[in-house]
Amino acid sequence: MAGQIIKRGERKFLVRIPLGMDANGKRKYHNHTVHGSKKDAERYKTQKLRELDIGEFIEPTKETVAEYIDKWLETSARQRVREKTFVSYKQLMDRYIKPAIGDQLLSQVKPEEIQGIYNDMLDRGLSPRTIKYTNTVFKSALNQAVKWGKLYRNPADLVDLPREEKKEMRALSPDEAARFMEIIIYSKHKAFFSLLISTGMRPSEALALKWKDIDMENSRLTVNRVLSRTRNQGWKLEEPKTTRSRRTIPIPKQTLEDLKEYQQEQKEIKMKHRKTYNDMDFVFASETGEPLHERSLIGRHFKPLLKDANLPDIRLYDLRHTCATLLLAAGENPKVVSERLGHTSITLTLDTYSHVLPDMQESATEKLEGILFKEGT
Repeated sequence: MAGQIIKRGERKFLVRIPLGMDANGKRKYHNHTVHGSKKDAERYKTQKLRELDIGEFIEPTKETVAEYIDKWLETSARQRVREKTFVSYKQLMDRYIKPAIGDQLLSQVKPEEIQGIYNDMLDRGLSPRTIKYTNTVFKSALNQAVKWGKLYRNPADLVDLPREEKKEMRALSPDEAARFMEIIIYSKHKAFFSLLISTGMRPSEALALKWKDIDMENSRLTVNRVLSRTRNQGWKLEEPKTTRSRRTIPIPKQTLEDLKEYQQEQKEIKMKHRKTYNDMDFVFASETGEPLHERSLIGRHFKPLLKDANLPDIRLYDLRHTCATLLLAAGENPKVVSERLGHTSITLTLDTYSHVLPDMQESATEKLEGILFKEGT
């Protein structure tokens, strides 16, 4: 049977497409009411028969985009991403996707509608980066819908994203870094800032550091975890960003001395607050033993230090970039720098710090000239 068209009223037709037998031997049908002319019903029937013929037919459901997103977040996304990432996924969907097409049936979402959402975001002044991230999350959700048999293809694959301008890397120059090291001498968090700029650790890695991770005798530390914070759920410890992020880093002598001094000060705090101090072995802990809050460190200590030293208004994370930039500019092997930072590959390191490469090439050229064109040869 090639499908039926049954008139149900004035400009109203029922299109019935046979789908074969179910598990109980009962014949299945796809039934759809078309409001319009008989030609409209014929076109719909022809389209669905063609989809069946080439294996693209998906039985439409009553599930809306908003209902599906909520289900995907809880049953799929939450199981594979960190809590902080999960919260950002939910915020993006709640803020940009649901208000626009949340009430629409999932099976009826079209690429041009998704494109319209992103165009509107751009018109409202949102950055290409935010739009790209929103699409990444929504596209991932729709990919799962394809896997679950709710969609035949992902409509988010067919949209055009705005061009994202690459932001220039910000790092302190050698002179600025030296001024920074001078000014932090007067900070009670000297050891924390010294550790970031001398090891290239991510702030989240340093804040999760425990004393058992530091080998004082051999002047090295091991990154085993990261500290994650969410707006409503406090803090938690999680696995490092990638397998390469779990690494061992040598500690400069002066930074090691700073850590020893900080450890002694912490012992005094433990004694003073012994009744309320919950010792969880964190290196950078508050007076209660809880890990320090990054936002507080930035606002109350890091930014004022930069201002006092008349230094550029960089981010705390830029101390990591400063470490890498200084090492590469000094001629350190990029592979060594990559391992220190915990990058997934040396390619990522070279792409991220490409602004340092021209100086490195110039230095390499001078060395090569000295080898090839020695005087008297």
